Amino acid sequence: MRTSVIVPVLDEAVHIGPALDALAGAGFAEVWVVDGGSADGTPDLARARGAAVLHAPRGRAAQMNAGAARATGDVLLFLHADARLPPGAAGLITQALQPPEVVGGAFTLRTVPERRRHAPWLRLADLRSRYTRAPYGDQALFVRAEVFRRVGGFAELPLMEDLDLSLRLRREGPLARIRRDVRVSGRRFEARPVFYGVFMNVAPLLFRAGVPADRLARWYGRVR
Repeated sequence: MRTSVIVPVLDEAVHIGPALDALAGAGFAEVWVVDGGSADGTPDLARARGAAVLHAPRGRAAQMNAGAARATGDVLLFLHADARLPPGAAGLITQALQPPEVVGGAFTLRTVPERRRHAPWLRLADLRSRYTRAPYGDQALFVRAEVFRRVGGFAELPLMEDLDLSLRLRREGPLARIRRDVRVSGRRFEARPVFYGVFMNVAPLLFRAGVPADRLARWYGRVR
């Protein structure tokens, strides 16, 4: 089973080199870095490390869809530039997808560096993901390529594009939960720790209750 990794970026010069170094030799079929208009040299850094670089309109959903359109793998893995997969992730994904009814999945989540004040919010997010069976993109969401294309890919929303896809994937079949941590930068917490912790757990409930993604994006203070 061949897995393509798709990394959407915007001004990720600090993170893209270590991200690609971590993926080198990890057993993935290919890595696509999809740039949304970086001004800090991110695409050049990615090319220097051998990644295929693609340019797309700014917006995480549009960038990930563009990468998926070029990917040749049987499985698509969407990875944030500040995320680090656990050892053996490619094999864990292949193993998780052995049952033919499983359409995709994700990992559990931790921040780097780990802060005690992050822990309650991460536990809540993990519980939400586990019991709703709808993971976030921070958790390294992966999906069978044929299923991704069948459901129409990511909706081009300013926020919650990952949750929207997870909810649609659930209707296609089970999503696996790999109990190994993806470690992501704690930068979101460091900027606004309480706000982000509350938002990451409340926003999915509001979205599922019908609050539009563009309104949530305005509350969050930026459009990705």
